[in-house]
Order: sequence, then structure tokens, then C-alpha cells
Amino acid sequence: MKTFAERVRDIVRKIPKGKTMTYGTVATLAGAPGAARAVGTLMAANFDPKIPCHRVIRSDGTIGEYNRGGPKAKRALLIKEGAIRG
Repeated sequence: MKTFAERVRDIVRKIPKGKTMTYGTVATLAGAPGAARAVGTLMAANFDPKIPCHRVIRSDGTIGEYNRGGPKAKRALLIKEGAIRG
């Protein structure tokens, strides 16, 4: 059986370019509703380029933090991919 962290990484890995998903939605799909902060912690520690953690955003639609350049870098990536407007 996969760990919560493995399930989270699998879900985030499948978020297509041009789309986003909230931390809470990822947590729910990983089998732990209410664990949005845990998802955030996992994404903050993710440096695997195969796991597009920049596609995970806050439930209020704001960008949130990004461990590879902060919110500005995350926003630029999401604009480039067509997930949000500039």
C-alpha cells in the first residue's frame, strides 16, 4: 500500500499542463480530506521536476508559495502553461 506522500506525488504528477488543483483537492484524492497543509508541506519539499508542484494552488485561487523562486516564479510558470492569465 502506498503512503500518503506517494499518493500525493502520484496525483500531482498527473495534473496536466494548463490545469491546476487545490491543496485540499489533492489531499481528498489522496484519501485524507482535511490534510491540505500536509500536501503543502510535501510540495514545499519537492524538488523532483517530474512532479509539477507549481500546479497546486490555494483553495481561494491564489498562487501560494513555490520552493523554486517563490510566488512570482510559480505565477510565471502557470501563465506560460496557460493555467492562469497574466
